[in-house]
Amino acid sequence: MELDYIQKKVQNAKKECLELCINIGSGHVTSAFSCAEIVCVLYYAVMNVDPRHPDAPGRDRFVMSKNHGMVMVYPVLKDIGFFSQETMETFGKNGGAVSPHSKLSVKGIDFAGGSLGIGLGTACGMAYAAACDKEKWLTFCIIGDGELYEGSMWEAMMFAGYQKLSNLVVILDRNKLCMTGFTESMIGLEPLDEKIRNFGWEVRVVDGHSIEELYGALSDVRERSVKKPLCILANTVKGKGIDFMEGNPFMHGVAPAGEKADIARKQVGSYGK
Repeated sequence: MELDYIQKKVQNAKKECLELCINIGSGHVTSAFSCAEIVCVLYYAVMNVDPRHPDAPGRDRFVMSKNHGMVMVYPVLKDIGFFSQETMETFGKNGGAVSPHSKLSVKGIDFAGGSLGIGLGTACGMAYAAACDKEKWLTFCIIGDGELYEGSMWEAMMFAGYQKLSNLVVILDRNKLCMTGFTESMIGLEPLDEKIRNFGWEVRVVDGHSIEELYGALSDVRERSVKKPLCILANTVKGKGIDFMEGNPFMHGVAPAGEKADIARKQVGSYGK
């Protein structure tokens, strides 16, 4: 895998994601930026998907459980060829094909989301169905740490661990922020790695902004001998790459405007160089 190639894809996706949100005056920029490297490593280096055959039975499935992060996925889907620039320009518009939360009517989308806490259960269902049918495709799911305050998430983890769903790969975007506060100031989640392992999972801890570490943790997902679901615990920074948004609990769902938008554009343009 070419690290520089993926880094350029990350930078391009972040630029376009930022513009999408600026153009409509809203959007989850910080939530999207914390998972930018995760999304790009999955789509450009790990997952088996083909825009020429978007509904191929043997394709890998992808679930963005923290669905407000979908605005980072759209530039990648467009770049790969799932839909056109004209489709992208409908983002956030009344009746538009592409909306802030995912819709199954968009090519390349396997999960329609919005409410937090439901994506992991859906991903478990997909993985369980594949295991029952002895299919080889994998299910990938990005979850947010704020979702872990939903009981349904832990129920899904129990199910996956008990069923030994080794065809399920979950990436936990551990940015330590919810909508209005820090996770460890609300109800502490640590030690997360130990808790998830106790539910019967294999856990690998990485820097979620390191393409090398992410790929290293995901490169063997089709050859794993461990009969357990896999969780990549990715430590991230919410709003990574825009200094006035990084780790700021008051920037959730906010798109920069005016002078702030210009500053953000400049910082994202230089990120990764």
